[in-house]
Parts: sequence; C-alpha cells; structure tokens
Amino acid sequence: MTMNTQPSESRSAWTLWGMEASVAVTDPGLLAGAKDIVRAVTASVDEACSRFRTDSELARLQPRLAAGAPVSPLLARLVGSALEAARWTDGDVDPTLGRDLDALGYGRDILSIALSPDCAPARPRKVRRAPGWSRISIDDGTLRVPEDVRLDLGATAKAVAADLAARAVFSSLGVGVLVSLGGDLSSSGPGPEGGWQILVQDLPDDPAQQVSLAPGFGMATSSTQKRRWQHAGTSVHHILDPRFGVPAEPVWRSVTVAAPSCLEANAFTTAAVVRGFAAVDWFRRHRISGRFVDGRGRTVVTGGWPAEQRAATAGECFP
Repeated sequence: MTMNTQPSESRSAWTLWGMEASVAVTDPGLLAGAKDIVRAVTASVDEACSRFRTDSELARLQPRLAAGAPVSPLLARLVGSALEAARWTDGDVDPTLGRDLDALGYGRDILSIALSPDCAPARPRKVRRAPGWSRISIDDGTLRVPEDVRLDLGATAKAVAADLAARAVFSSLGVGVLVSLGGDLSSSGPGPEGGWQILVQDLPDDPAQQVSLAPGFGMATSSTQKRRWQHAGTSVHHILDPRFGVPAEPVWRSVTVAAPSCLEANAFTTAAVVRGFAAVDWFRRHRISGRFVDGRGRTVVTGGWPAEQRAATAGECFP
C-alpha cells in the first residue's frame, strides 16, 4: 500500500525495520523537519519494545516483569494500546505470542529469515488454549507479565508509532502529514485537496484500487503473503491465531481497513485474518470500512469502503 500521487518534493521514503517508511506533507518546505520527527518517534518506539534487540526496554525488563516492574510512559502506552486492540477484537489480536513466534523461527528480524511466499501453507497440529492477553496488567506505570509469557507488540506497535509520528509532525510543524510505516498509514492536520491518495495493493499481482483517505484517519493492511518463511519444511506466516499459537488459515491474501486511527485499522485487519470468512459479517455488523482480497484475487468490501467499480476519485474522500 503506497501513496501514489504525492509530488516527489513533498514525500520522502527510507528503509525502516526491513520495510519502507515514508512521510508526505502538504508544505514541501517542511519535509526535512517532518522526516526528522518521524525518525525520532520510530527510534523511540524501537528502543522501548523491539523484540529483536537485547537492549530494548522490554527485553531488559523481561526478568523482572513477573513481579511487576515500572516502565517508561512510552512502553506503558504501547502495552496499553496492545491490550486495547485485544479488547476490541475479543482477543484475536493478542500481544502474548512472543514465544510462539520464536518457536516458528521468527525470533530475529524478518530480513534474516528465508522468505518463501509461494510455498504451501503449514498445517500444524492445533491445541486450543486460554487467552494470554487477559493475564497482562499495566497499572500506574507498573507492568506485570507472567513468567511463562513473552510479549510481542509487533502487531500494534508499528501502528501506534505511525499515529504518534503523524501527531508529532502536525503538533510541531503545523503541517498536514501522512506517515506510512510498512503500509500502516496515519494522517494528521489538513490534507491535500481531494484527500490523501492511496494505492491499495499488497503484491504486484494483486488487484489494485486507488482511494482517497480523509485527513485525520488511518489505514492499515494485514497480509498472509509478504512475511512468509520456511519452518520445519513448510511455509508459515507471521499472523498467528492466538487460540492455538499457530499461523491463521490464509483465507485472505490481504485485508485493508480505514479507521479513525492506524491502531484501530491495524487491529481490525489482523483480527480479520484470524477470523477468516467470519470476518466479513463481523465487519458489516460493526460498519467497519474494509477491503478483503481472497486467494483467487477476488475482493469484498464492507462499511464505507468504495466499491471496486467506482473507486474513490480525488474529490471523494472516505471514511
């Protein structure tokens, strides 16, 4: 998912966490300052909660979390946001899957894993278990995590970083901004005429749609195709079903959601992959603006998402 109509002088992109990050602003003269702010915010988030570095705050505190340990306001916010996402999705988004990801070989940065997007999905044995997120608490800045649990905030921290960065740019520079972190988008302040133009497409051979995102909203895509790697002779992906701790069935190639925040959009896209076919009716009941792409490249849209045959034009913003 990319910003595809922003002039080059008002958009800057770089590599972050093994994926593309970018920032676009409505005033090209403030682009350099906006990029510096986004870099600072993402660096702070990485230092607070990265599972891939031993010196992150979360990693350093791991031995003390069972008894409860005071954490920084940023880490408290990141954990609190992850627990919010769990509540919104009835546990389909769960921040307690760190050990499961380690067991599947996703214990390092994705760049060091042999990717295999074209392999058949793994079908591991499933054993239902109790939800882990309800065992986590964050009260008055003190985080408690059971000894047998390892947090992985990857499902939500990137989205929170996008939201925080967009707000920080607008607050500091007073410019309209759209931040993209690996396809997690967040906007703040006034947008360009016609809204922020987004090309929604997960992989090059997937169906593409251009939409206009209204200023102040976020968008996210969850994919079962991009982050795949070989484990025990089979191909697995990074979106796990918390009920079993194994990759969710790849009913959907990708799910994209537009929502008032990137965190909310990301939570619902992740949960939709976990729920499979049942996610469409769930989205419709709650009027969630979403776009589903199935294994054959067919699309289903819900809520306020524009239908494919009348894709949003530059003058038609949504949600």
